[in-house]
Amino acid sequence: MSVSAELPCLTFVANGIAGLRPYEPGMPIDELRRQMGVDDVVKLASNENPSGPSPRVIDAVRSYINESSLALYPDGGGFRLKRKLAEFHDIEPERITLGNGSNDILEFVSRVFLAPGRIAMFSAYAFAVYPIVTQAQGARALVIEARSAHDSMTLGHDLAAFSRALDEHEGVSVVFIANPNNPTGTWVQASDLEAFIDRVPAQTIVVLDEAYYEYQDPALRVDSRRLMEQFPNLVVTRTFSKAYGLAGLRVGYSLSSPVVADLFNRVRQPFNMNSIALFAADVALEDQDHVRRSVALNASEKTRLRNQLVQLGIRLLPSQTNFLTAGFGRDCSALHRALLERGIIVRPMGSYGLPEYLRITVGTVRQNDRFLEALTAVLDA
Repeated sequence: MSVSAELPCLTFVANGIAGLRPYEPGMPIDELRRQMGVDDVVKLASNENPSGPSPRVIDAVRSYINESSLALYPDGGGFRLKRKLAEFHDIEPERITLGNGSNDILEFVSRVFLAPGRIAMFSAYAFAVYPIVTQAQGARALVIEARSAHDSMTLGHDLAAFSRALDEHEGVSVVFIANPNNPTGTWVQASDLEAFIDRVPAQTIVVLDEAYYEYQDPALRVDSRRLMEQFPNLVVTRTFSKAYGLAGLRVGYSLSSPVVADLFNRVRQPFNMNSIALFAADVALEDQDHVRRSVALNASEKTRLRNQLVQLGIRLLPSQTNFLTAGFGRDCSALHRALLERGIIVRPMGSYGLPEYLRITVGTVRQNDRFLEALTAVLDA
């Protein structure tokens, strides 16, 4: 039944919105407690930093709340944070756009560059928000088949196929590339990415989504800051939700040309970031030691977790993130349910078209032990 048939006053809902399937977040801890009465819950579903924010951030935010008036609007331009980010990236402040999470930036991209008759291109099994923002604008999604199961970068972005698609389709306005990618954990080689962007028409925006940048091996990282000087059509997105541990405050940003940043700011909502988020990100950026400790914990625990899962006969995709995507060779609905009953929240991949996979955030030693214990029990049963 159509939306307008259910309620006639909705006759003029935009076509893209009427058929849109909303984003499905990971299950909150409180929801599992309500549904199943489980007390000891471990959430490994949403790729949060298990170490949380820097202690410096927590102390500073407590002091900030006590000393400031929450009745005042935040700095709508985010002057202080943009200045800090400009220093951190050695870039002009007018090339930075702040978002309520990097998801906000993806919305800006779609509102500025996508419309009916235009095309957004992205890989199969890439971040779920790419098709959502594309459809919401009435644009066409050109989904490129991922690399094969026999490839060393299983289900990763196939940039050669991206290039062929550019040759075959007119009207590609935006190309989304997640590097590393969520939900697979895969990545693209720096040289391949640079060669691809060099082939992209100058009028086409390339969005390089680097939400998991800090977790990637430095030897494998793309020098996106350098590429921005070579390619004015490149937009780089980053977030404080992952390695910085500020997922609950929603702080993201983009680096781009000043012209693109100006366009983003035309559609950016007034005061899209709250005062506490702006302040916390400012302090978090100064504590790079906390980021390094978080990355080190992830690296050691991911290796341990990977080894244990391989011993259980589970197939894992390559990962340069803070999660592992595990293939079980069968639909994982029952397995996911059984883990929930044991207080373990992981992310089923059915909504991504990967029903045989679960995505598992790398947690603390205790959290990972609890997960492995529960998983072993479920598989044995």
